[in-house]
Amino acid sequence: MQPIRLIRGFLSVGAWTLASRIVGFVRDVMIAAYLGTGPIAQAYIVAFTLPNMFRRFFAEGAFNTAFVPMFAKRLESNDNPRGFAEEAFSGLFTVVLAVSLIAHLVMPWLVLMQAAGFQGDERFELAVIYGRICFPYILFISLTALLSGLLNAGGRFMAAAAAPVLMNLILIAAMLLADWRGWDMGLAMAWSTPVSGLAQLFTVWWAARRMGFPLRLRRPRLSPDMRRLLAIAAPAVLAGGVVQVNLLVGRQVGSFFDGAIAWLTNADRLYQLPLGVVGIAIGIVLLPDISRRLKAGDTDGGRHAYNRAAEFALFLTVPAAVALVVAAEPLISVLFQRGAFLAADVGPTALALAIYGLGLPAFVLQKVLQPLYFAREDTRTPFRFAIWSMIVNAVAALGLAPFIGFSAAALGTTIAGWTMAAQLWRGTRAFGEATQLDARFRHRLPRICAASVVMGAVIWGLMLVFEEALHTPGTRYLALAALVFGGIATYGAAAMALGAFRPSDLRAGFRRQR
Repeated sequence: MQPIRLIRGFLSVGAWTLASRIVGFVRDVMIAAYLGTGPIAQAYIVAFTLPNMFRRFFAEGAFNTAFVPMFAKRLESNDNPRGFAEEAFSGLFTVVLAVSLIAHLVMPWLVLMQAAGFQGDERFELAVIYGRICFPYILFISLTALLSGLLNAGGRFMAAAAAPVLMNLILIAAMLLADWRGWDMGLAMAWSTPVSGLAQLFTVWWAARRMGFPLRLRRPRLSPDMRRLLAIAAPAVLAGGVVQVNLLVGRQVGSFFDGAIAWLTNADRLYQLPLGVVGIAIGIVLLPDISRRLKAGDTDGGRHAYNRAAEFALFLTVPAAVALVVAAEPLISVLFQRGAFLAADVGPTALALAIYGLGLPAFVLQKVLQPLYFAREDTRTPFRFAIWSMIVNAVAALGLAPFIGFSAAALGTTIAGWTMAAQLWRGTRAFGEATQLDARFRHRLPRICAASVVMGAVIWGLMLVFEEALHTPGTRYLALAALVFGGIATYGAAAMALGAFRPSDLRAGFRRQR
């Protein structure tokens, strides 16, 4: 992939991810409006996170970190990539199907593992019912993740990035239909979850078929290729487990505070918008690109791609982090406060959002740094780092909860995120010149930070000017739009004035400087 194609890949994935996150945000606003932070909302959130937890454990977080580099190299050398992909596809199907059947039987224990605070009240029974309905989603979405990795390795990003839009549209349609027909809202949302997974699977399978990879299920076998895949994936599976432990700690802390799971989830959804658009898009595109460059021995090209990816990520996420911290209260108030989501829910949710915002650059940097390890088929080192971040998260969240309440869950996540990013960055020194920061990155980073501070000061001033309008039903949307566009304009002007951005960047894209 040439540098100009790399930025096109970032923008393509980022645009579709942005669309998905916007539609997903609409979904979350509707859930908040229909259900607020009550028992049904909390039960559905826990039920929905169960298959997503295992999805990240098996597919996106572990399996694909091993599958994508191996498949990309086979595709580059034309070494039977389809046969390798079908073996992986069939093996993943078999494992996840078995997990799904077991999960159905042990669902009460899985719910308690997620939210022990539910025991003894109606949230527990609802979460078990919803969990059994939702869990088959993991089968469809895990296969979707593998096919998405296959498409990304082939430089075809659109279908994989667009599939989540379809999922959110189905969930939104289910809520609207349930409201119109008077159906049980929780059950309608639960049943729409596996349906959305099946729709996503068909979408990416059809795209893979058009690419020349109409994968079929075959009898799974432990071939030498699969042994190699499992050997690489095993540490990533364990690292995925560590990440899920971090999430579990946060949910357990939240489950002991009434409404906290919904507060944390709504805040999480909002900060996930810039994280998904920038961090996930870069991680998806960078991993196969770095893998190919290593195969071709293009060290300089790999270094350039890594530096531009890091620069691009921080250029967008540092100001986003500042905005989330400074404007957390008006963002939550305007976007969520309606229906069953009350004024009393705004403050706690805004607090969680501000804390998550402090960790946003770290979460994005992880997406930039991890491909440097995975492309070299090194999954053991990130696993060691993840263990330390897990310990930091547990100590912070559990230790601070008696003193600062539910917000300890968000604070533990943020501290652990920076711990993980710092370890990944220090670890890249072992790769030598291939991961050194170049002069352009070192020149622009402090200017990006300075421009973000200027933007934050302007947003703060605009909040004072529009304070009454932000809390008036007829004008609050316009006032929030003024904050957003005022911040964007200020950051753009400050970035150009300070040298954090140049107009020539738009023309050159990620073309390598000579």
